Amino acid sequence: MILIKVVLQFFQHIWSIIIQHFLQQSHTKQPIPLSVNYHLTRACNYRCKFCFHTSLTNDRLPLDEAKRGIRLLQQAGTKKINFSGGEPFLIEQGRYVGELTRFAKEECQMATSIVSNGSLISEKWFEKYSNYLDILAISCDSFDDECNRQAGRTNGYETHSQIGHVRRVRHLCEQYNVIFKINSVIHKYNYEEDMTDAIEELDPVRWKVFQCLLIEGENMGGDNNLRDARQLVISDEQFQEFCQRHKHLKCFVPESNLAMRNSYLILDENMRFLDCTKGRKDPSPSILDVGVEAALDRSGFDEAMFFQRGGEYKWTKEAVDLNDW
Repeated sequence: MILIKVVLQFFQHIWSIIIQHFLQQSHTKQPIPLSVNYHLTRACNYRCKFCFHTSLTNDRLPLDEAKRGIRLLQQAGTKKINFSGGEPFLIEQGRYVGELTRFAKEECQMATSIVSNGSLISEKWFEKYSNYLDILAISCDSFDDECNRQAGRTNGYETHSQIGHVRRVRHLCEQYNVIFKINSVIHKYNYEEDMTDAIEELDPVRWKVFQCLLIEGENMGGDNNLRDARQLVISDEQFQEFCQRHKHLKCFVPESNLAMRNSYLILDENMRFLDCTKGRKDPSPSILDVGVEAALDRSGFDEAMFFQRGGEYKWTKEAVDLNDW
């Protein structure tokens, strides 16, 4: 009888462990990919020294395959897609990103966003595609031309400055009812700059400010990197100094290295999620091959930090009162 009792207690203990494991697994839900950043090309006409998505290839998916991937994201719960690069407007003079924007908005009912340096965007593009675009973010790190050139935010031969592109695109966004946003990378050459007057003049709905970030295999110098941003990196204290100077601006949205590294769902040009948890970009299998759920397991995505940094906000121009802008 004693032996039977011991055996029963043993199996009860094992069963308890199994039940606890099952309950833990059931409460660990896979995050829904609400907002996804699709870097549809690595090609770019600028040579920003701090860039952490460098031009390793000029690859891009056929348009139909890219659309199939966007449909898979929609079915997995994606509500917003951001098209980035590289420079998205390099491909087919913007037609490629325009058609993907149209598909995402019109057929998948997603909020749509594009990040660009602005140098290649034409009014003709706005005439054709602006109805399908919610947000256009223009990258501008300084309102001093020499500072932009020093950091590589230029193609080296153009006559128009980056600041001129920002003002031109700002006007087009207002004219064609598109939310205007500015993205700035804060680094060694610009962290002491006061950008208040310029930002107040341009009046973006959001001004996203990133701390210069190093990614192994991209911008850390050495044989396996096309960029070397080590001389542009600033300390957390220097980044906070910049933030203190601008935190009174209502559009100001700062993101430190800690907040940025793992809180974005990034798809590369082959629609592979990029896991940055180890300080480099480790690609998952493509969602086109294994589906979104299986690829998402390899994304390293920090959903809690995504919400903590304010990753979910008013994504559509219908939700933003552009009449007051």
